[in-house]
Amino acid sequence: MTSFRIEHDTMGEVHVPASALYGAQTQRAINNFHVSDLRLPAQFIQAVAQIKKAAAQANLQLELLDESIANAIVQASDAIISGEHADQFPVDVFQTGSGTSTNMNVNEVIAHLASEIAGKKIHPNDHVNMSQSSNDTIPSAIHISAALACEEKLFPAIENLHTCLLGKAEQLTDIVKTGRTHLMDAMPLTFGQEISGWASQIEGNYVRLQTSLSQLLQLAQGGTAVGTGVNAHPYFADLFAKKLSENTDTPFIPANNFFAVMSAQDTAVAVSGQLKTLAVSLMKISNDLRWMNSGPLAGLGEISLQALQPGSSIMPGKVNPVIPEAVCMVCAQVIGNDASISIAGQSGNFQLNVMLPLIAYNLLQSIELLSNACNQLAENAIPNFSVNQTNIDKALACNPILVTALNSTIGYEKAAAIAKKAYQEGRSIIEVAEEETDLKRPDLERLLNPKSLTGA
Repeated sequence: MTSFRIEHDTMGEVHVPASALYGAQTQRAINNFHVSDLRLPAQFIQAVAQIKKAAAQANLQLELLDESIANAIVQASDAIISGEHADQFPVDVFQTGSGTSTNMNVNEVIAHLASEIAGKKIHPNDHVNMSQSSNDTIPSAIHISAALACEEKLFPAIENLHTCLLGKAEQLTDIVKTGRTHLMDAMPLTFGQEISGWASQIEGNYVRLQTSLSQLLQLAQGGTAVGTGVNAHPYFADLFAKKLSENTDTPFIPANNFFAVMSAQDTAVAVSGQLKTLAVSLMKISNDLRWMNSGPLAGLGEISLQALQPGSSIMPGKVNPVIPEAVCMVCAQVIGNDASISIAGQSGNFQLNVMLPLIAYNLLQSIELLSNACNQLAENAIPNFSVNQTNIDKALACNPILVTALNSTIGYEKAAAIAKKAYQEGRSIIEVAEEETDLKRPDLERLLNPKSLTGA
């Protein structure tokens, strides 16, 4: 049988597992919230620990904390930041909307560890939570964890994909293919041009997300309960941001208006919108790859993605575009996350948003998924697909839309008649145009040269 110890809080006694590092308020949350098996991500818990560390350093410098207590809190926080004690944060994502249960969970674990380090009682509220409230800590942790996740994982992944796309575009710059609009044959372009469009999409997403990063760096910390900064030293917010910036090597600053960043989550909603846009771009690229890879006989068959695994449990030899499919599912999840974050962002009632844990979970999941999806495309789909030149040349030679190049010479209606005849008879445009116009073969070859029509 599990052994227990008795912990106390303002509501009375609570039985807590003897081995647990957390205390009464965490146990109450465990008892109350049986909603899901979802827990706030490790990087979010680590962001809260970063807040506790920087707060202790600031409070020490402001002579509000005893040095031994502050140093013990810093040491305990560092352990959590490094990934230790990850099993001590069991509170459900679906909890009190302020995230108070998670804030107290971290406070209690740090207080327990710090008490052992210092050899004296360190209180989770009076010491670890000094100059703070859940109401400014959790919004700050959302910004900190998202900003660090973007810098450490998402931005490098986007850069990786962008570099990969540029390299593939350069590799295929001279291969001409049939363009498509409305899924129907259109004027030709090169593979390089098509892939350069993908690269530009990814670059645009990178620029937009970088712009949003500056807003994530603005923190609610120092606003305490409702934005007024009650129970915090007047210099706390600035000093806290300075310490946090030094600890994370990231230039965090106090928000210019605590009331805005605590009562609303507009920055998180905006960042989520940019993540959704990246997801939309990745889904477009992935679906283009799927279409171009379709076949190999009854589809377009323009490219062959690398065969990574058998594609069917019943059809031998079948191989599926598994990486683009996985990426498309990531994109669907991110788009759904954005919808949830948008709804949660509307729940800023008076001085506090009350869906903060949901925003934190979905925002960080979107960043994680998109980071991995970009790397998957860059490593297992884009660089190693091969072009099926025979299929491309065959489709290009029979493309009736090439007649567009003759519009200015013979007129739209005559060109349309040639296109229809060529398609109906299964003949090339140049052959029918030679019969139906006074243009000489050399002139037609020049006018209908697919490469020249790409402008490349």
